[in-house]
Amino acid sequence: MFLDALKEKKYDRGFTLVEIMVVVVIIGLLAGLVTPRIFNRLDKAKKETARAQMGSLKTTLATYRLDIGRYPDSLECLVRSCGDGWAGPYLDSDEIPLDPWNNPYQYEVMNNGKAFVLTCTADGDEAIQVKG
Repeated sequence: MFLDALKEKKYDRGFTLVEIMVVVVIIGLLAGLVTPRIFNRLDKAKKETARAQMGSLKTTLATYRLDIGRYPDSLECLVRSCGDGWAGPYLDSDEIPLDPWNNPYQYEVMNNGKAFVLTCTADGDEAIQVKG
């Protein structure tokens, strides 16, 4: 008799709306916990990339200074001739790299080409600077 009752009922083996809602809420909670950590690491990675690029640019600027006797007036002089003694291009590409936030690096020459400051401003954060 019990087996006959089971045979007569048709069971649809799907999920109920409540079960689906519970799973969606759990996924939302997990995403809320994990997402900020991922973006925090992404921002940290961008800052480290900027420091590495700026270190490479500092080395390139030092090479330019050895050839010319002073730092260039602009970063463009690293890829295009800016006067006598130019032994470039000093960069592998034809363009000056952008920072990880797709902004140009700020470059300022001081003391008649004897010193410089290279600056990158992370999105709303403090500036990252390299001096030479």
